[in-house]
Amino acid sequence: MALTKNQRRQRIKNRIRKVVSGTEVKPRLAVFRSNKEIYAQIIDDVSGKTISAASSRDKDIDTAKVNKTEAAKLVGKSLAEKALKAGVENIAFDRGGYLYHGRVKSLAEGAREAGLKF
Repeated sequence: MALTKNQRRQRIKNRIRKVVSGTEVKPRLAVFRSNKEIYAQIIDDVSGKTISAASSRDKDIDTAKVNKTEAAKLVGKSLAEKALKAGVENIAFDRGGYLYHGRVKSLAEGAREAGLKF
């Protein structure tokens, strides 16, 4: 039986999550990508808390008339700024089963440029 795209991505995501886990010292940057938007959160898995979050639906990013890849880069920068204010500098990157390419890569580069280390 052939797997659907979502089932395949879920398998990859589960395989990644066995290895990548967020702690208080080094939280996890989780990425979710829909067809139109991109969402990212910095999560402490030990306490089960989201430290900061950003998405392409945020007002400052939504009003900027840019394509999806450029919006992802803005999301990365916005998330990094929020994380640095919260005292987080080092993170573990969780690509969520998506290929490290295009919008996911752009988000990661934006976060790195704004000062996050991973």
